[in-house]
Amino acid sequence: MTDSAQDSSGLRAEQYLAPETIGQLGSFELRARMIAEGVMSGMHRSPYQGLAVEFAEHRQYVPGDDLKHLDWKVFGRSDKLHVKQYQQETNLDVVLLVDSSASMRFGTLDIKPGWGGTEASRRSSTWTKFDHATAIAAALCYLSLQQRDRVGVGLFGNGLRSQVRRSNARDTWRRAVRTLAAEPMDDVTDLPKVVEQSLASVTNRSLFVLVSDLLVPTESVREAVARLRHRRHDVLLLQVLDRQELRFDYDDPAPFEGLEGEGRIPVDPRSVREDYLEALENHCGEIERIARGHGYDYLRLDTHGSVGPAIAALLARRRMMSKGGSGR
Repeated sequence: MTDSAQDSSGLRAEQYLAPETIGQLGSFELRARMIAEGVMSGMHRSPYQGLAVEFAEHRQYVPGDDLKHLDWKVFGRSDKLHVKQYQQETNLDVVLLVDSSASMRFGTLDIKPGWGGTEASRRSSTWTKFDHATAIAAALCYLSLQQRDRVGVGLFGNGLRSQVRRSNARDTWRRAVRTLAAEPMDDVTDLPKVVEQSLASVTNRSLFVLVSDLLVPTESVREAVARLRHRRHDVLLLQVLDRQELRFDYDDPAPFEGLEGEGRIPVDPRSVREDYLEALENHCGEIERIARGHGYDYLRLDTHGSVGPAIAALLARRRMMSKGGSGR
């Protein structure tokens, strides 16, 4: 699925995924815990029973059933007529929404050679929250296209900025990478507005993957998630935070500046660390409760950690739940 062609900035698509990320994620299937609607042959279950590839169950024959679906082996053992039923396997539509608002510019990790990245990180040599979010989106895009799912990508702040329409065409990967190799804007985040704009072009049930630092009022997260739930979509809520945001390992007094217009204030980190960490934990905990309360998955990611293992573990858990019959 990788494409060696370069875009105008010289970025190669395969550079966007570190080799270890591909290796860590390659064996996992991106399955939604829902009954997906679709029309193409792929890897996901459909609500439509009929002539398809995956055996589902037997049921007793009733007059009028097509005789070619009779299971003669069962008849030989039980002397009773049973018909085979199948679940049609179809593709899944995946919508990847990546936060590109100003707060995503923050980062404290030096960028590694060969990691790919965005315009912002190449200038600063820093791995930002936006870089980590786009690496996650690129990994999930890659996996989904490998499974022949249709994938759409959107960057957002106060609204949707740029989009790649859902497709599994050959050039989708390259177009997605070009879109992701952007730069955060001087924007705030309006999740309900972004979700509403996205839903305007999605008529079938899909898997929405929202990748953001989610440093927004929890009520806006609740409203956005509720709209997706109302339309019966599946959701992955991925919160990306820098390690310094998670640990607040600052010692020296310094001015702290909000990246989305909150202003600049002098701060003694040691005097506020405990309250800050408590407030952050409460905020993240509430977002997780919102996600779980709507039946959705939530994962918090540290930008200093590798993308692969955390996402692989999440997908493995979703696959197990899918096989266990959990659906929407």
